[in-house]
Amino acid sequence: MSPELIAIVMFGLLVIGLFMGHPLAFVLGGTAVLGAVIAGKPMVLGIIINRIFGDVLDNFTLIAIPLFVLMARFLSDSGVTDKMFESLRLLLAQVRGGLALAVVFISILLAATTGIIGASITVMGVMALRPMLQYGYSPSLTAGVIASSGCLGILIPPSIMLILMSSYSPLSVGELFAGAMLPGVLLGLLYAGWVTIVAIVRPDMAPAVQPDEKISRGALWRMLAIEAVPPLVLIVGILGTMLAGVATATEASAIGAALALVIVIMRRKFEWKTFYGALLETGRTSAMILFIVVGATAFTGVFNITGGLRAVQDVMRGLDMAPWMLIAVMMFIVFILGAFLDWTGIVLLSFPIFLPIVQEMGISLLWFVVLMAIVLQTSFLTPPFGYALFYLRAIAPPSVKTSEIIAGVMPFIGLIIAMCLLVAFFPSLVTWLPENLYGPK
Repeated sequence: MSPELIAIVMFGLLVIGLFMGHPLAFVLGGTAVLGAVIAGKPMVLGIIINRIFGDVLDNFTLIAIPLFVLMARFLSDSGVTDKMFESLRLLLAQVRGGLALAVVFISILLAATTGIIGASITVMGVMALRPMLQYGYSPSLTAGVIASSGCLGILIPPSIMLILMSSYSPLSVGELFAGAMLPGVLLGLLYAGWVTIVAIVRPDMAPAVQPDEKISRGALWRMLAIEAVPPLVLIVGILGTMLAGVATATEASAIGAALALVIVIMRRKFEWKTFYGALLETGRTSAMILFIVVGATAFTGVFNITGGLRAVQDVMRGLDMAPWMLIAVMMFIVFILGAFLDWTGIVLLSFPIFLPIVQEMGISLLWFVVLMAIVLQTSFLTPPFGYALFYLRAIAPPSVKTSEIIAGVMPFIGLIIAMCLLVAFFPSLVTWLPENLYGPK
């Protein structure tokens, strides 16, 4: 069987399995087995097993994933963001769009301390959704700002996605964290800018409100400053030690988990029941991610050995496009895949195809990977399989329609595309910080 036909068959099986509703990990693994058998090379499965044990189970960088998940759960249990949001909500209440701005700013801080999308959206949804609706905010704007701001966790370090990207590319976790820092924060500020514009143009969608609580602004600023100390200590403990070269990603994740547990204890929120629940959730989440990694490793391994990978790369090289056009095609493919796959599968399926071509063109690999990370923000927001939409639908009251949630995220998808264009035209947004920390490459 020709490599081109193998590529078509394997991708066809992958699509069929996904549309049948089977879990991604098992679809990838099952397609690998069927692909090897159909290609007449079942012996390659032995090589794939060796690769799984050597490249996945022996990859120490991946240990950071369960530790960061555990840290996120500890931070959620500590309730450290509740009073921060409450004080910021009261400070900005009389500003048009103030509650939405509070959601964006707290989400940026959450992204820099958790990196778990489900946790960020759930926490912000529980705290902000009903108050915003009660104060007269548009349901679409409310849903859009909570869902999109909650997704910043996969871009702003520490990000589990960036850790996985580092494991399957020549880039270090520190380089990726540094490269994604500025674009991630700028994207959050773009969200805040959009909320401000909406509040000015359509004040009925984001009104100023008069809070019931009578607390002096000085007291509110003091409360905000005090409550901001634990997350800032956590950020310095994780990113500071990594970017300074004191700790590796795995060591920094351990530091973060320990500091988060200390925060829980100091805030007198520690209970054995919640501690046990945190361990169980960490195990479930980590197992889900690693199952997908194992399945994708099997799929790409069979795809490579049977010649399908080379066939797809040859097709892309044969497009005879300018480098910027080829990069645009790659980003468009990632965007379309994001509507149907989760980011883990997209990264593990696309990296073996895209990265060698990008290196051949002499394009900065760091810039390309961060650009792809920005595009992958949309994978949580684009229907029909946008996970952020599902998380928000689960906690939103029945009065908020699913169509309003989808309509609400559309402007923010446009802002993500605008951020991609900014990074494309100004690559230094990605490369400036890594070059100053680690030197030019």
